[in-house]
Amino acid sequence: MSDVSITVRTAGPYLIRGPVTLLDADGNELADGSGKPNLALCRCGASDNKPFCDGTHARIGFMSADVSVEPIG
Repeated sequence: MSDVSITVRTAGPYLIRGPVTLLDADGNELADGSGKPNLALCRCGASDNKPFCDGTHARIGFMSADVSVEPIG
């Protein structure tokens, strides 16, 4: 089994390290993402290359919560 980690970058993308297969909503493999050792997935919603990060978060000043939050209720 291979090691895969997902890191939440401060005010940035989800960084996936390790071999993964990325599928779209219909179960089709995304050709420009699968099999790469590292992927950055958009978290700000403004990337022109969704679901991949294109660095737009830095230009638009994206800010996010970077720690786990206890559920309410």
